[in-house]
Amino acid sequence: MEHAFPCGTPALDFVGTLRARRRSAPREMLGSPESLDSWFRECGITDEDANCQPFDVEAAIALREAIYALVIARMADGSYDEHALALVNRAARTPSVTPQLTPEGRRIEATPEQALSCVARDAIDIVSGPEARLLKECANPECAQVFIDRSRGSRREWCAMDPCGNKIKAAAYRARKRAGQAV
Repeated sequence: MEHAFPCGTPALDFVGTLRARRRSAPREMLGSPESLDSWFRECGITDEDANCQPFDVEAAIALREAIYALVIARMADGSYDEHALALVNRAARTPSVTPQLTPEGRRIEATPEQALSCVARDAIDIVSGPEARLLKECANPECAQVFIDRSRGSRREWCAMDPCGNKIKAAAYRARKRAGQAV
């Protein structure tokens, strides 16, 4: 699998396709039409390639950044950026993916626009829904992945234990060991 899906929602996992967002050199996971096709398949939005083109990658990255802006504004109880709202709403108006029943079973085919519509609609559901108050950003200062904290007592700190939680816990352990040896 080329992509990670720690959040369990297409929109938030889509936001995470820009890894290490706060680093000086973040890692772009949607660098080609093939990687976007792969993301749609691995996420389960489509069963086969959507035949993405370079302009679809540009549209996907623009949508991802608009979703991120709206999620961050929602978490801060701030106002939404008008451009981000318009972009997400425009993508959501596109007809969505429609599953088909075939003699072999269920099949999902989609154009890139239909696949992005699914992501935009999921973002709208998250930002405007009852779980919006559960949105959190990963406690790893280098990560910036946003997730829904459904944990008991809302105590989840990381987007996922691997790698973020493990990395932070290991660093804290090493710091305690160093502090204990210095005494």
